[in-house]
Amino acid sequence: YGHSNQLRQARAMGDYLIVGVHTDEEIAKHKGPPVFTQEERYKMVQAIKWVDEIAPGAPYVTTLETLDKYSCDFCVHGDDITLTIDGKDTYEEVKTAGRYRECKRTQGVSTTDLVGRMLLMTKAHHSNIDEDLDYRKHTDNFGKGPKGHSPWTGVSQFLQTSQKIIQFASGKEPEPGDTIIYVAGAFDLFHVGHVDFLEKVHQLAEKPYIIAGLHFDQEVNRYKGKNYPIMNIHERTLSVLACRYVSEVVIGAPYAVTADLLDHFRVTLVCHGMTEVVPDKDGSDPYEEPKRRGIFQLVDSGSNLTTDIIVQRIIKNRLEFEARNQKKEAKELAVLEAMRRLEEEKH
Repeated sequence: YGHSNQLRQARAMGDYLIVGVHTDEEIAKHKGPPVFTQEERYKMVQAIKWVDEIAPGAPYVTTLETLDKYSCDFCVHGDDITLTIDGKDTYEEVKTAGRYRECKRTQGVSTTDLVGRMLLMTKAHHSNIDEDLDYRKHTDNFGKGPKGHSPWTGVSQFLQTSQKIIQFASGKEPEPGDTIIYVAGAFDLFHVGHVDFLEKVHQLAEKPYIIAGLHFDQEVNRYKGKNYPIMNIHERTLSVLACRYVSEVVIGAPYAVTADLLDHFRVTLVCHGMTEVVPDKDGSDPYEEPKRRGIFQLVDSGSNLTTDIIVQRIIKNRLEFEARNQKKEAKELAVLEAMRRLEEEKH
């Protein structure tokens, strides 16, 4: 949702937004191993509602040539620095040419921070090893650089406001003739598996109006266990709202799909993916009511990606990620130091 917020701001600066997405090879070279494959990332970016088009295989360093190739007036980046492998500003050329705009970084979230949460979560997986000090050492490294914090890489708290929800929401009411479809879940670490599912659901009707019910954190933890959810309800709300297939979100939806809920939203169809449906606290089927009404449908997204798989990918690469984050933070601190020195020389 941090990326989505950046794209939302960028789209507001112009009329047509083209998003350049790097290949796995480019990312591995400059940053470290990507969590998602390039194909997954192309699909995810394309599913964000402010994106008009993607430029697959975009070069890591944005040049005027790239902007001209896609007939772009200017490019937009967040107000954090991105550096090449040898520590140069990747936007130098376009800045000099006056074809660069900046948008505000979303406070309280970064890929680094999420990776840190996933690594912390895995302590539970290692509970059979009482004092896995080696492991403890790794989980504590996150967001801690060699000397102090970089403001870009450090871990901070996301603060939800009504304004942010308004910016992300479509604000569209269902129209006559719309098929109102309800889906529910955790939608944790919103990923390409969710996108595939929502796209399939979206294709079920000519004029779909998809309402996503998001369960509260405690509820998700009850049926997912471990340290799930990794993202809290506020973060999950924004992530789902940013998806072009979703019209509305119910924040803290009841686990069981009740008659009240179906009547209130005038739901025509209730869909669930191929993942296991955990019974409600009292052992009942949460989809009992829609099934009774004959409006329940299982939808196979064709994707087997789950939040669990993403966490596994992170753990597998955890040492590389750690090295990557510490290198990144060291580079950022060096730039800050240089900026500070420049300031001092001026005075």
